[in-house]
Amino acid sequence: MHDTTALLIELGAIILALGLLGRLAGRVGLSPIPLYLLAGLAFGQGGILPLQASEEFVATGAEIGVILLLLLLGLEYSASELVTTLKTQYPSGAVDFVLNAAPGAAMAFLLGWGPVAAVALAGVTWISSSGVIAKVLGDLRRLGNRETPVVLGVLVLEDLAMAVYLPILTALLAGVSLAGGAVTLLISLGTVGAVLYVALRHGRLVSRAVSSDNAEMLLLVVLGLTLLVAGLAQQLQVSAAVGAFLVGIALSGEVAEGASSLLTPLRDLFAAVFFVFFGLHTDPGAIPPVLAPALALAVVTTLTKIATGYWAARRAGVSARGRWRAGGTLVARGEFSIVIAGLAVGAEPRVGPLATAYVLILVILGPLAARWTEPLALRLTHRPAPAPGTAVPDTTAGPDRALDPTPGPAGRTGPPGPPEGDATAGRRSGPGQEVVHAHR
Repeated sequence: MHDTTALLIELGAIILALGLLGRLAGRVGLSPIPLYLLAGLAFGQGGILPLQASEEFVATGAEIGVILLLLLLGLEYSASELVTTLKTQYPSGAVDFVLNAAPGAAMAFLLGWGPVAAVALAGVTWISSSGVIAKVLGDLRRLGNRETPVVLGVLVLEDLAMAVYLPILTALLAGVSLAGGAVTLLISLGTVGAVLYVALRHGRLVSRAVSSDNAEMLLLVVLGLTLLVAGLAQQLQVSAAVGAFLVGIALSGEVAEGASSLLTPLRDLFAAVFFVFFGLHTDPGAIPPVLAPALALAVVTTLTKIATGYWAARRAGVSARGRWRAGGTLVARGEFSIVIAGLAVGAEPRVGPLATAYVLILVILGPLAARWTEPLALRLTHRPAPAPGTAVPDTTAGPDRALDPTPGPAGRTGPPGPPEGDATAGRRSGPGQEVVHAHR
């Protein structure tokens, strides 16, 4: 009875604290992710008041949080959207990978951490924060801007690449042989290909089998199916997160929309628990020694993400202003950098403190970069710049895409949709974040 009482008290305190921190973050216009991480640092190993009774429950909740993050991400994309984006935007994805994964890998080798840590840290610096970026696009009223489909296209490619990257990382962390790693990768690629094929050819049948007019039944079936597939994927060393992502891709139409609305509150709760759990298992005393490498990585990868967005937008025919906006928007790192670091800390504990410091820096710097990259770049190049956050039509290629008075995504004004050939990405969201919505 005493253990149960202590568990309830600790869980209640944790959830209440998360709610208050989320409200505080909303008032100051920041993502709640850094506050969740700081809360974990305060109540974890070496913190102010270490938790005891709820540690096992929080660990399980953190696993569910990762699974729900990837499931909801998969629900936002249809298989056809992913295939179209892959065909049209893959050069931008390749540039994104080379420019932003290389600094993380190089830093791991410079610190003498070895190849496994290099692969993990490459992922941490590579993947942008979809949740923070979605909120920034809405806050700055850029959902209808010409460069926005380019930004979303890069993010979609990063998500799709996760289905290949995570199994490789999982195999390396498990210490399997080269042959075993190749088998794991082949299983992952085969699974991804099979799911995309089934979703493209028979997606309606899959959705019909899962569909239910009863919200309770739909919630139970989708959540149960996701946990089952995630567990089987974990058993095959493919990664539970990839399994959840594939379940989301396989569902479409009204089923995807209904499941997304039902599962979003659960995702937000357990994702917040995940960030707290990551902080709990990071010793605050281990962060000061890695602050210098984290700051150096933050500076370098801020510049490389800006270069990535600029190049991708230039390839799409966007004007100079839109190119700088696209680059600044991609700077933020967040939830998936922490997911990758969370997988790696078991084999290389030093990755955790560095990833925490790095994400704390860029999750705060990201919104600032999105707002100020364009005016600063235009000032340095001696061009007049509009006020930050002002939507400006791009005229470099094709007709103007100025914001018109018709209602756009998330209640904003904007054009009916991106032009043909642009990435028609689905919603991208994080814990408590505004979303960028496109009908599936």
